[in-house]
Parts: sequence; structure tokens; C-alpha cells
Amino acid sequence: MRLLHTADWHLGRTLEGRDRLAEQQQFLDELVEIADTEQADAILMAGDVFDTVNPPAAAEEMFYDAMARLSKGGTRPVIAIAGNHDHPDRLMASSPLASTHGVTLIGLPKMELFRYGIERTNEQLSVCALPYPSESRLKEMLSQSGEEIDLRNQYDEWVGRYFQQMAAQFSSSDVNVAMSHLYVAGSKESDSERPVHIGGAYTVAAETLPLEAQYVALGHLHRPQRVKRAKTEARYAGSPLAYSFSEAGYTKSVVMVDLHPKKEAIVTEIPLSCGRPLLTYGARSVSDVFRYLENECPVNAWVDLSVHVSDRLTMEEIQQIRKAHKGIIHIKPVFTELTEDVLTHGKKLSITELFHSFYETQTGGAKPDEHVMNLFLELIGEEEGSDAS
Repeated sequence: MRLLHTADWHLGRTLEGRDRLAEQQQFLDELVEIADTEQADAILMAGDVFDTVNPPAAAEEMFYDAMARLSKGGTRPVIAIAGNHDHPDRLMASSPLASTHGVTLIGLPKMELFRYGIERTNEQLSVCALPYPSESRLKEMLSQSGEEIDLRNQYDEWVGRYFQQMAAQFSSSDVNVAMSHLYVAGSKESDSERPVHIGGAYTVAAETLPLEAQYVALGHLHRPQRVKRAKTEARYAGSPLAYSFSEAGYTKSVVMVDLHPKKEAIVTEIPLSCGRPLLTYGARSVSDVFRYLENECPVNAWVDLSVHVSDRLTMEEIQQIRKAHKGIIHIKPVFTELTEDVLTHGKKLSITELFHSFYETQTGGAKPDEHVMNLFLELIGEEEGSDAS
């Protein structure tokens, strides 16, 4: 039996306001192609289908189209759970229609084991599916003390009990899989996750993941990775696109899992080619920026640019840089000559010299122009006048 594990699509997400729906559609097209080419028998989507609880209509349309194509008219099971970014009720709203096409949408945790017959292998797949379990979604207060350590322990115990109860329903003659949207302690995060509880109280130990499951398909973290210290094969599929510049250079992938009853999982990461690359570049000068953009930077890249300058960039320079490449997200000046902090040397300075020093410290080395100095002196004059009155 071949299972295709994916997660953290974040459909509708932008990059600093830049639309990425075309890249997300490119991923969904590639995912369908991989599922067909690799002859996947079922699809596991481990949460964060959307980026917000109220996604744009275009993102929802993309999702339902992808579900229809992945399920192949109801002949291939697709199981998707809600992540912390999804509205559980909204995700499940289309369940009556989706289920008739072989798509299972699970928004809230419930004590139900999902079973699917896989015709190609004549085997049965059992899935323990746990959507993102926060206290509000569980409708249960896990700790009375309010202390983070107590909540963490109670949360870990709750997840452990859930997996134990569900795993008790596994059959050794089936392929048994668990799936959830969780933060497992010790796993590596990235800036793009922006979760409320990553690294906080809503954390489980790797040992809490069910040993009885032959494979645990996880979502929540955007870096593809195997969970260390887990007693069974457990992995984060990662996000299909880089959603922050902290992920620049990451290879994005989906996971193909080969399973048979009573056998260990055979895992293969399949790299993705979709999406525009995210690049960071530190230019030595403004002229170096244009050289890089013209000769090295891919036309379709999103770029986080820093520029070493002796003074602030002019509006004309900023406009010229942005015109040179449509994918520039940030332009950050790095001042190469920092003024010495004369205040620490006990020198007596005039008020204007003190302001010069303060301004350069606060701006990373930029020098105040005449307009700024006039405003400062005008403000000082007003303050002195008010003191005298």
C-alpha cells in the first residue's frame, strides 16, 4: 500500500502582501501528478489546508478542485484534518458532499477510527486522525493552575490517552496509521509557522506518539523532518512552499510511504519543483545590487535584499532597484560606518553633537540631514520656551 503524506498548504497565504495563489495552484497540480505517477493508494493531508479561518474564495475553490482530482472520482481515499489555521467547522461544511467522492474532512477531535479498503492491494487502511487539539477545540480545560508546565503535562497526557484508546482499535491484519497536527518537542521550527503555541504549552513528547502505528503523519512545522526519539516512524511533511525567508534554500517535498500489515514503513521523500525561489542577498553597494539583479538573480525569485551604504538610500535609488526586479520584497540598508558612541568617553558635547550621535546610533549610522536637524532644533526651542514660562 502506498500513502502520500502532505501538510501545511496554507492556501491563500501571501508574502508581505504579494499574491501566491498561482504558486499554490502549481503545487496542487504537481501533487496530483505525483499521486498518479507514484500510484498512491490514499492521500493524507495533515492540517493547515488554509492560512486563515476565513480564506479567500479562490483558495477554497482550489482546495475543492484538488480534492476532486486527488480522489479520482471517489476511487482513492483522501483524508484531511484541520490544523490550527483552519476553521474546523468551515473545513467540515462540505463533508456530506465530499464523502460521496471518497474525501474525509475532519475538523474536530473525535473518538473514531477511519477505515478504508484499498482495492489494488486488497488490504485495509486504518487511520487514527487527530485534528489540531487545543483546549477551545476540545471544549475542555486541561489545567486548573494556569501554569504553563502544568498545562504542558496535562496536554501531553491527553494526547497520549487519545492515541492509546484509538490504537487499541487497530488490527494487526490492517495497515495502521496515525495522523495529527501537533508540535512535538525537539522538532525544528521556522519563522513562517507563526503559531500561537509552538514551543509553548501545547507540546507533546516524541514518546507520546503511538507505537502501534506503523507511520505517524504530522503537520504543523514547515521544515520536512523525521521526529527524533519517536518509538515509530513519524515525520513532518513540511510546507510545499517556502513561506518566509528563514526557509530560503530549503528543499520542499512530500512523503511517499510504502506499508504492509505488520511491516515497517519504507519512506521516500519526493522533492517538489513548484513555487518561486526565496533568496536573500547582501549587496556591497548600490551598484552591486544592479549587477546581482541583472546577472545572477532569477527573474521569478522573491528577494530579501540588504545593501551596505555609508548613508541612507535615496527614494530614487529605492525606486530604481524595485523597477529592476519585480520580486523584491525587502530593501534593508546596512550602514558600514558606525559613529563611535562618544557618550561613553565622557566628552562634553553640544546639543547638536549629542543629537547627531543619538541619531546615528538609532539608525545604524545614518546622518541627519538639514531638514531633520532644523526640526530637532525647532523642537528644542519649543521645549526651552515652555520651561521658561
